[in-house]
Amino acid sequence: MKATAEELGRWLAAELPSGFELGVATAAFQIEGAVHDAGRGPSGWDAFTAGPGNILNGDTADIACDHFHRVAEDVALMKDLGIDAYRFSIAWPRIVPDGAGAANPRGLDFYDHLVDALLAAGIKPMATLYHWDTPLPLEQAGGWLNRATAERFGDYASLVGGRLGDRVDKWVTINEPATVTLNGYGLGVHAPGKSLLFDALPTAHHQLLAHGFAVQALRSAGVSGGVGITNVHSPVVPADPDNLEDVAYAGLFDILHNRIFADPVLLGHYPQVPELVADMFAPLLDVPAADLAAISAPLDFYGLNYYAPTRVGAGAGGGENPDGSAPAMAQLPFHLADWPEYPSTGFGWPVAPAHFGTALAQMRDRYGSALPPVYITENGASFEDSLSPDGAVHDSRRVEYLVQHLSAALDAVKPGGRAEGLDLRGYYAWSLLDNFEWAAGYSQRFGLVHVDFDTLARTPKDSFRMFQALARERS
Repeated sequence: MKATAEELGRWLAAELPSGFELGVATAAFQIEGAVHDAGRGPSGWDAFTAGPGNILNGDTADIACDHFHRVAEDVALMKDLGIDAYRFSIAWPRIVPDGAGAANPRGLDFYDHLVDALLAAGIKPMATLYHWDTPLPLEQAGGWLNRATAERFGDYASLVGGRLGDRVDKWVTINEPATVTLNGYGLGVHAPGKSLLFDALPTAHHQLLAHGFAVQALRSAGVSGGVGITNVHSPVVPADPDNLEDVAYAGLFDILHNRIFADPVLLGHYPQVPELVADMFAPLLDVPAADLAAISAPLDFYGLNYYAPTRVGAGAGGGENPDGSAPAMAQLPFHLADWPEYPSTGFGWPVAPAHFGTALAQMRDRYGSALPPVYITENGASFEDSLSPDGAVHDSRRVEYLVQHLSAALDAVKPGGRAEGLDLRGYYAWSLLDNFEWAAGYSQRFGLVHVDFDTLARTPKDSFRMFQALARERS
């Protein structure tokens, strides 16, 4: 007889080490709605969403999950879930609507209230300062192509740290700079919709510099919580391990997706690149030493997001991209290959938990003692969920996905595991709620809680019950 979601949660609970932190994660633009409320200014994502054809079905985030008006309900769900911590993001345009200048007090009041509500529920706040919603005036001035955006980000971090720094348990400066550079500026499938390919690389440096400025600002503000950054890591393999071109392009993509966003933070320098493509990486190979010193300031933790591995083959493809059609991909001399040996998520991403262990092992091997304690700050999957006649949401594939992936991560760091020695401190499921999934609109559901986007009614799924049992049954 097949195990229930609750039974799987109780089984997995026995595998958790003492003190291991369990949480869930969200992002402001994806759940808050209220885009014109309380003095919030427009973001680059608001402008991109309004562009014809940019978002599936013409969906917008104007209402999203209406979390802005439903904080009490959503915090009550988290309390019932039994988690230790909640990772949320702060909307930069809600705090600094014009991108520069004084803070909007009504924006700070919203997050002040959220933090207090979390603490009253016994939940530790993990605040992310940037989850892709750049204030529109800064985006129009060049966005992350402009070094000044990094400076304005440091100013913003100081404002938020000064208001919330006494109560936030952990701070994430930037979420997934790789996704912003590759999808937003390189391939054009995310805001701001630029297809610059390798000319997008200055945005990588400016985001990392913004991280460095934010670390300085938060510590100058005297925040009591730990400070870190979150990157998405994807182990990269060649389509044909015996084909030298496939191997070379897989190595190049590993540098593009993983190394240029982790090496400067943890090692203080950008990775060495093949001589044949050195000109393409020029914006990263001659940067001021002071920039690298700021970027590599010691951290209290490192956030790792994992969803799937990447397979790369030589030769142009048809514009395949995990996050949407990207015609610019067809201009590159390599392509992203399929994973027919694995089942896939609603997005078509391979369900490959063994590669989660690979990602952790690569982090340990590449960064060694320079790697601080690690938290899995996102891991999850989208599937086509719907309410059953019994009023429940039986998302068995998500239950299986979460159990398999958390189990794989725990196995990897055990004595004798592939990533033995890596200090893994916690796991945050993506996501608490079904939400606005960027270019895919409302077509992809990642939540432990089902959201009816017509009525905004919340319904905990079977995956919620699994995670609840996991949290409650820990020794």
